[in-house]
Amino acid sequence: MIHTARQLTSLLSGVALLLMGTGLLGTLIPVIGGQLGFSSPLLGALTSAYFAGFLGGTFVIPSLVRRIGHIRAFAFCATTCACLVLLLSLTSSPWAWLVLRLGIGMALVGLYMVIESWLNSQAHSTQRSRVFALYMVVNLGALAASQQFLHLQAAAPATLFVLVTLLVCASTLPVLATRMRQPEIAPTPRLRLRRLASLAPSAAAAALLSGLSMGAMWGLGPVYAASIGLSPERIGNWMSVFILGGAALQWPMGRLSDRHDRRIMLVIAGAAGALCAAALPMLSGHAWLGTAMLFLFGGMAFSLYPIAVAHLLDYVPGDELLGASSSVLLVNGIGAAIGPLLAGLMMGRFGPSWLFVWGSACMAVAVLFIGSRLFLRQRDQEDTPTFQPMLRTTPTAMEMHPAMDELPPDASPPSGPH
Repeated sequence: MIHTARQLTSLLSGVALLLMGTGLLGTLIPVIGGQLGFSSPLLGALTSAYFAGFLGGTFVIPSLVRRIGHIRAFAFCATTCACLVLLLSLTSSPWAWLVLRLGIGMALVGLYMVIESWLNSQAHSTQRSRVFALYMVVNLGALAASQQFLHLQAAAPATLFVLVTLLVCASTLPVLATRMRQPEIAPTPRLRLRRLASLAPSAAAAALLSGLSMGAMWGLGPVYAASIGLSPERIGNWMSVFILGGAALQWPMGRLSDRHDRRIMLVIAGAAGALCAAALPMLSGHAWLGTAMLFLFGGMAFSLYPIAVAHLLDYVPGDELLGASSSVLLVNGIGAAIGPLLAGLMMGRFGPSWLFVWGSACMAVAVLFIGSRLFLRQRDQEDTPTFQPMLRTTPTAMEMHPAMDELPPDASPPSGPH
């Protein structure tokens, strides 16, 4: 048990270092890109390229890991990511940045997948819930902390690219030094988007619209913050508030969804998020009110995807869990790849505040669709898997989800789509 705890601590330390590097990079690229004169549509395309690479990597990287092993694959992906980040600092060509951002997305999938599969293999069934929750806390905490490195941006832009590289390289040390036996990467589950839409259309819609809004916010939130006159270090604080809102409010929103029809909480989160997004541009000149509204918006925006996953797990038979969760992950990833591009085009044409018009519209559509489902079909309150706060990472992370152990293999979903 002590050995297992030590190994988990080592892996989670690697996760924290990796997420601090990638979290910083996600905000640094639109900040530096804006200083280089990149337009909002181009900055949106850079974020879309990252999510497209991440999405493509989930299909390509598993075969690499199976062929050369976890440790070599991790070192390969980390070295690739480090080289690509350094290349970003050496060029200002938009086309080069698009290609590099795509490659970084693919490389990061390998890093996440190796760590997550090792965490999954080390998590005993009695500890699975705790390990999964701790992993998500480390994810959110590292992402929030990473934004504070923007305070160093005044020294030299290249300094932060070097810092990202150092953090990514440092994340390999606890993994490369491990004595753990390399776990097996499970075959990629068959994706059935039509089946997903049939079992839980509300979950599919919430996942897609969450990806459309959150993808845009990750890539273009710093662009909006810069447009209202925030310095790079204050942009870091601004993004930290957004992330901390998601970390703080996911759990209470999710626990409420355990007691009621989860679609009700999806409607509440979507409606509140839409209102917060609509109000944010009007409150940009009010420090405390604007900060509070950003915090609430982060909480609502971050809640949509995990509640959608929990709703999906309520209605999926045990033998389809991994395939269904991978499908909802794919739907969310498609939204995250498309959202920044469309939002960037709107910002370029109508102004930076249209980022929140986009976010508000996406959440409003989610509310209308899921609300209509509530009127079409009521569900009986039954024993359901307990909500787990989470971020969208890779299908391997879903293998750690406690629901994978809690649902019997022969479980069958309630009749009718929800």
